[in-house]
Amino acid sequence: MEGRTIVTLASPGTELAAYTGTSFPVHFGYAAVFEVERKGSGVDDLNLGDRVFCMGPHRSYQSCAREELVPLPAGLPPEVALFARLMNVTMTTLHTTRIRPPEKVLVTGLGIVGNIGAQIFSSCGYEVTACDPNASRRKIAERSGIPCVLPGVPIGRTDVEGRVGLVLECSGHEQAVLDGCRVLRKGGELVMVGVPWKRLTDIYAHELLRQVFHRYITLRSGWEWQLPLGAADFQGNSIYGNLAAALGWLAEGRVRVEGLYHAISPSRAQAAYSRLLEKKGGVLTYVFSWSK
Repeated sequence: MEGRTIVTLASPGTELAAYTGTSFPVHFGYAAVFEVERKGSGVDDLNLGDRVFCMGPHRSYQSCAREELVPLPAGLPPEVALFARLMNVTMTTLHTTRIRPPEKVLVTGLGIVGNIGAQIFSSCGYEVTACDPNASRRKIAERSGIPCVLPGVPIGRTDVEGRVGLVLECSGHEQAVLDGCRVLRKGGELVMVGVPWKRLTDIYAHELLRQVFHRYITLRSGWEWQLPLGAADFQGNSIYGNLAAALGWLAEGRVRVEGLYHAISPSRAQAAYSRLLEKKGGVLTYVFSWSK
């Protein structure tokens, strides 16, 4: 399947980590929507002109196998459809956690993944509290409809501390991991969705281990690729199943992305990545519009 790219999405996590790395060249790309212009003779469920989602790179033309594509629901704008890719990150935790609604969930870090993750868990019946020290991100989260947004982990609040079933740690900051453990109930779970790219504090491991041991906490990775790409025997959930569901939720308005991004020309990519790196610009990410 091949066709011209309509839009692609910048990832403030994975792509910025590569942007500030030491190994170059780096070929960026995270999610794309394109219009089908050519297809193989064995593909009978898609037509020329259809719009499809793929995990494709930033380039003007896409080429993918049929099993790597998800058709867009009717009427879903391409730039909105891109966010299915970021929804997939926390949807993996939604499938793998043993904490069930209506338990309390705390989301730490309100970048694009944390914001969308808070919306997902709230829409599924959890009682969600979210926090971030960045005032701009908190305002964006409030506009997104996240019910309770705070500047930090609510240590000392009797209505929260010791009552949280699940912490969805989306910042990658070790202080947030430790503080998140401190508000979990006994037997609670903390899932590290945010990647700890580098050390940010001088916290000793003993401080964290003490919380884990005495609170009977499950502390684990939130790596999205824990799920298989496609459904298999005894494993109904999958990456591409999540992406299809995410596109449906976006079409229904269950998750809202208005105000979370700016759409710009790919020729302005340098400015976009610089603003994301500096946490400036008033949005959480950028969509590159290849028709501009």
